[in-house]
Amino acid sequence: MKLNLNISHAETLQRLVGIEDRNLVVFKSHFGFDVSIFDTHIVVDTDDSKRSLLERIFKTLIMLAEHKIILTERDVLYIIKMAEADALDNIIDLYKSQKKILISDSGKAIVPKTFNQKEYSDALLKYPLVFGVGPAGTGKTYLAVAHAVAALKAGKVKKLILTRPAVEAGESLGFLPGDLKEKVDPYLIPLYDALYDFLGISTTNGLLERGIIEVAPLAYMRGRTLENAFVILDEAQNTTETQMKMFLTRLGFSSFMVVTGDPSQVDLGYRQKSGLKQALEILKDIDDSKIIHFDKVDVIRHPLVQKILERYEKHGS
Repeated sequence: MKLNLNISHAETLQRLVGIEDRNLVVFKSHFGFDVSIFDTHIVVDTDDSKRSLLERIFKTLIMLAEHKIILTERDVLYIIKMAEADALDNIIDLYKSQKKILISDSGKAIVPKTFNQKEYSDALLKYPLVFGVGPAGTGKTYLAVAHAVAALKAGKVKKLILTRPAVEAGESLGFLPGDLKEKVDPYLIPLYDALYDFLGISTTNGLLERGIIEVAPLAYMRGRTLENAFVILDEAQNTTETQMKMFLTRLGFSSFMVVTGDPSQVDLGYRQKSGLKQALEILKDIDDSKIIHFDKVDVIRHPLVQKILERYEKHGS
């Protein structure tokens, strides 16, 4: 099937197909059929039933490429998902209005990539308290750490504090040597990884040694007032109600606080209630705070991962 669309310029074609035509491979992984480009024509190895959907997808991709936007596999998959949800309105504006958060250690520009990510990013610049809730893989923690590093570099804060609840800091970790922080450091690895991505290993380790960056279990927050700091609580669904109240009341002047988590993935013990769920209910209308909800369309992973998750969901049901 040949689509009723043409690609006008070689540069547009290059941005459309990506490195080694990887963007076109996304269609094979997602839909199960091949997409080829001959001269200026797009040819799809499927019947006519998907013509309307595919033409909407490629019309959007071509327009983005014509606006000199470098498209990645992640972008293509997001646009496919948005087209399937009939939600492509304003997608061009989303890409054209992308504001750089910072440049990573490897030279990569960090920008919000979905509508919910953009709303989240805008909220992180505006509100002293932001909740980012939704499935794993939506960029909640990654973007929060990016904004924290950007705020530190700009001199808006003097310290970064990244924390997680140590759900298994009891018997299962008791045999390990060291203090509580050393026991739960494996649970904090995702936070270290984000810092290494944005600042590099040597710079991150130097800031950790000087105490400018602190990565610690939630228990270390008790009794403190966190001023001139950017504070992130990750995996907040695993806080108890008491822990969440303790954490939120640590907020000091000239500080920013971000709480991220997935209320559907609570690992607390029997009869323990999630502090995140309670906080979202109690604080939903409070001034100077914002709750951003992410959903499945924001989860942009390799198509094979999505298929694996679907199979597990089907098996479980």
